[in-house]
Amino acid sequence: MSQGSYSGGRDPRTLTPRAIVEELDRYIIGQREAKRAVAIALRNRWRRQQVPEGLRDEITPKNIIMIGPTGVGKTEIARRLARLVQAPFTKVEASKFTEVGYVGRDVDSMVRDLVEVSVKLVKDEEQAKVRMRAREAAEERLLDVLLPPPVRNPGGVVVRPQGTIELPPPEGDRLDPSHISSREKLRELLRAGKLADREVELDLVDQTHPVVEVFSNAGLEQMGFDVSQLQSLFGGGQRRKRRRVRVSEALELLAQEEAHKLIDMDKVQREAVHRAEQSGIIFIDEIDKVAGREGRTGPDVSREGVQRDLLPIVEGSTVTTRYGPVRTDHILFIAAGAFHVSKPSDLIPELQGRFPIRVELEPLSQQDLVRILAEPENSLTRQYQALLSTEGVRLEWHEDAIAEVARLAHLANERMENIGARRLQTILERVLDELSFEAPEIGAGGERVVPITAEYVRQRVQGVLENQDLARYIL
Repeated sequence: MSQGSYSGGRDPRTLTPRAIVEELDRYIIGQREAKRAVAIALRNRWRRQQVPEGLRDEITPKNIIMIGPTGVGKTEIARRLARLVQAPFTKVEASKFTEVGYVGRDVDSMVRDLVEVSVKLVKDEEQAKVRMRAREAAEERLLDVLLPPPVRNPGGVVVRPQGTIELPPPEGDRLDPSHISSREKLRELLRAGKLADREVELDLVDQTHPVVEVFSNAGLEQMGFDVSQLQSLFGGGQRRKRRRVRVSEALELLAQEEAHKLIDMDKVQREAVHRAEQSGIIFIDEIDKVAGREGRTGPDVSREGVQRDLLPIVEGSTVTTRYGPVRTDHILFIAAGAFHVSKPSDLIPELQGRFPIRVELEPLSQQDLVRILAEPENSLTRQYQALLSTEGVRLEWHEDAIAEVARLAHLANERMENIGARRLQTILERVLDELSFEAPEIGAGGERVVPITAEYVRQRVQGVLENQDLARYIL
């Protein structure tokens, strides 16, 4: 992977497999084998860029199948991996390609989705580089609206358009110096935020193209249409709309427009296609739902058809997108499934061969659930603390409460369907339901500390868990 492919992420030279695993450990508990597999796959992409060019194209990604029950971290591992290196990432569900019978969603759409993500990623990076210049240009445009240049009427008298900002009268009758002086005073007021609540009218580019959007979602590329030409036909990107907004919002809207003008979209699109081809990651969830072989009846016919549609994409083919053709040879595919009913060997042999690395993820133990609640930087306990602190309520989690939540979640998973770490959120919602409802009144008189103990947790969950019929609905 090129250095540019990691723009905004970590330096690829420092992303050793060990460093990647350590980074994933900050957010995902356990699943050491899966982390090692994706870390090696990611490092191999950098290694490929270092080999001689003649051999480089021959080295293909080692695609991965993750096997494990729901809620154990399969999706999160792939998503965090992409964020780590700022790589284009998209998630699709294999079952979506069969849900409307024998003709499911277009399989090529996963590549188009990846390119759209890549374009946004590169565009955001380029806009960040010109943010200061765009802000300055937006400020000038806004000052032109607030204080248009004065003009002389046929009688030679200096006049200003109606509705402009009223400032102290300039000294003398000199046109330019007085306008400059007033403009600088207005600039000071604008930067000080004293005009933030004033409303102005702006002519902004209308970003909505309802006619084009309806067709583009259906796959205009497949129908042989050039989307950019159609957008031009309907005024795409050029149509302007008059809006009345506050000055604070106007400055942001104008800055976005100016940033768009300052970046080279052709360059953005070329880099986005290159990045999607060389560093893109497509996560195919529920791959087990399309596992089916010849000689079976019912929906298996449709499932095998989906597999055969997926095969050329995973093998390496060219997909037509609105930004040009995209090769899929070096896109990393990570598939995942529970495989409760089927098994990986139920996939057609050709597709199996394109996923040479198989990793089995372990079900989460009670101790794993304790660690998930306590250790990650974005743990659920920290999320709820942050949410309720906005109401003046400070949650104080006791260790025994965290252990009790984990115990109840593990027990619920054993008695009912095992949904892994997702059960924690169900339990916590039940525990904090009353507190979340009453938080505005509780914190109204100033910050209030609410201790969450094991007894507090049991009082709100135990009764539901003991009634198994009720638990099936609530937990």
